[in-house]
Amino acid sequence: MSDQVSRRQALKVLSVLPLAGVVEAQQPAQPPQAPRQPHATPNQPAAGAAQPPANAAQRKFFTAREWRTVGVLADDVIPRDERSGSATDAGVPAYIDFNMSVPETDENARTQMRGGLRWIDAESRRRFGVDYHRASQAQRHQVLDDVAGPPAQAKPEFRHGAAFFNTFRNMVASGFFSSAIGWKDLQYQGNVFNPAWNGCPQPALDKLGVSYDVMTTRVAPQRAGTE
Repeated sequence: MSDQVSRRQALKVLSVLPLAGVVEAQQPAQPPQAPRQPHATPNQPAAGAAQPPANAAQRKFFTAREWRTVGVLADDVIPRDERSGSATDAGVPAYIDFNMSVPETDENARTQMRGGLRWIDAESRRRFGVDYHRASQAQRHQVLDDVAGPPAQAKPEFRHGAAFFNTFRNMVASGFFSSAIGWKDLQYQGNVFNPAWNGCPQPALDKLGVSYDVMTTRVAPQRAGTE
């Protein structure tokens, strides 16, 4: 019976091939299209995803829904305080979006990012009935408390979420502390010219148990043939 069905289907296909050729011949010629670059928008956002205003950061990877979750989650990792701005103030979501969009990024990393964002939204809806970015800070922190530790130490039902969050948290830290806000938060001075270096402060020398005296008592070795 399967052979008969297969042959019958094959005959149907063959019977419409001449008609298909005629229809194709009647279609106006289409201009050749440039080959699509597979890395231009890897792991593309869902069709119909809203785009940000022209003056906003242009996303290359995240959908509008993912973008909202990324912003709130990034600020839960590094919130604004009296010392410095938050992760979103430092442009971390755009930093992560760029890293997810470049061709050097492994497809598995993109899949983990999308899957992790969906997981955290689903977990928030399961507990509180709203997506993660709509939950209160206290509710969001309840979710994060279950995934903030090492994945191996998380409960079995939270291990995938913990693996995602650990990766996401590392990306947030990398983006923040490589930004101007981040290195100012660290009070990093950089390669600043110091015209008056007076050596290591004495209290520090005392703590280390070292001294510059050895430099003043060192005798230069005599070379052969000199007195």
